[in-house]
Amino acid sequence: MFTHLARTLLGAALTYAGITHLTTNRKEFLAQVPTWVPLDADFVVVASGVVEILLGLSLIILIKHQVKIGWITAAFFVAIFPGNISQYVNGIDAFGLDTDQARLTRLFFQPLLVIWALWCTGAWKSYRNK
Repeated sequence: MFTHLARTLLGAALTYAGITHLTTNRKEFLAQVPTWVPLDADFVVVASGVVEILLGLSLIILIKHQVKIGWITAAFFVAIFPGNISQYVNGIDAFGLDTDQARLTRLFFQPLLVIWALWCTGAWKSYRNK
């Protein structure tokens, strides 16, 4: 029961974050796109927002596929981690993270998101049981 609630909460958070990629927080997300990414920053923000919406809704709705979605969500969290590192290394203010300490602290939460995705979907348990 608790994992269902945790999965739903993660799905809702991802869906909300994805929507804000496309609307109210677009400028904030643009600040996180590393300059070395060979794509237009606005495209990256829009694409990652759409992916977040799809992952979020999938976590909530596609219960039969939750293990696969858990692995994909965890991989997504790993894939966007360079943006958080870039924000820290380059001292970019966004999302109220206006100090090096705040930006550094945020880095430690990304692995927790990976763990959350793997745990609440049963992906990690499925892997260990093989």
